[in-house]
Order: sequence, then structure tokens, then C-alpha cells
Amino acid sequence: MKLTTMTQVTIDGVVQGNGGASDEDRRNGFERGGWALGRGDEQTREYINRTYQRADAFLFGRRTYELFQASWGSLTEQDVPGWERVLRALNERPRYVASAKISDPVWPGTTVLDDVAAIAELKAKPGGEVQVHGSGTLVRWLLEHDLVDEMCLVTIPVIVGQGARLFPETGPDLALDLVESQVDSKGVTIQVFRPAGRPQYPTS
Repeated sequence: MKLTTMTQVTIDGVVQGNGGASDEDRRNGFERGGWALGRGDEQTREYINRTYQRADAFLFGRRTYELFQASWGSLTEQDVPGWERVLRALNERPRYVASAKISDPVWPGTTVLDDVAAIAELKAKPGGEVQVHGSGTLVRWLLEHDLVDEMCLVTIPVIVGQGARLFPETGPDLALDLVESQVDSKGVTIQVFRPAGRPQYPTS
């Protein structure tokens, strides 16, 4: 299967606390949660819905899995007008969580993967696409292990000024090829990249 990621990110690279609740993620004194709520237009909502529908399976980091399980795992279609297709996909497709701490996942239909080999084995299975949503720490780890085939960044036009960022100040470098790009009427950009090895730097 192809492994793809979809991450909502601010202009300054923050991924922490994007969800609907301002107190969703208060780690390290973060106080500016909910920055992605209501930001995109119908074009972006439709793109996200279609993306979830395309998945054959989902892979989450531990924290994102716990957040999704506590929210999407207990909702009905009446609770999420406009996002019914996302809810159906999350509940009908196989789910995997990359974690060495979870041994008995609460959300039925979830399998724990505890190392690189297990994720590589999942990728080797026949099928279309295993998707990673959110899960910033997992996305960085997957990129470092060359396990990401495509990376979608949904960039919200806001500078949050605090919080955990998708990429650290120092870390491994990676060249990216642009596969797809669009911008909606509210300034939300969607860009799909394909990893392309290390960047080339001038020699003099």
C-alpha cells in the first residue's frame, strides 16, 4: 500500500491543538488551540472528505489515536454534518496505531504496530492507500525511515506563535517534489509532495 500523510499546519509550522476544542492539547503551556476550526471553504472540506474515503486503512500516532478514539470513535453521523464520509471511513476501515505503550486499544478494529518492521510489513500488503492524519511526531519518524510516499500539507493562513511544530529547528533534510497544489477562497492551501531524497546544495 502507498503510505500518505495529511497534516494541518499553520504558516509558522505549528501542528499542536488544531482541533475544534481550544483545550484539546495544552502540553507545555499551549493556549492557542482550535486554530484550524472553520478555516477552509467547501472546496477544502470536500477535498478532505474525498481523501478519507480513498483510504484502505489508517495509521495513527499514539496521541492522535487517543484523540480520534475519544471523539470520532463515539460520534454518529448526526453529530458531524458535512463530515459523515470521514466518520464512516474511520469506523469502517482498519485502523493501526504506532505505539510501544498501547497494548489493548479501546477502539474496536484497531491493531497496534510497535516498530519499523511492522509498519513496513503493513505497507507491503496489497491495497491502495494507508493514511496518516495529524500525528506530527509519527510523520517525522516515518519520513526519517523513508516510509512516506506522499505528504499532504493543509496550510491554514494563521501564525500561532507557540506550540509544537511539524519539523524541529534542526533535523534531517529532505527534498520534495510538488505533486498537487490548490488554494481555497479563505486562503487555505493544500499541497501534496513526494519525497525526493536529499536536497542539493551549492558547492561554492
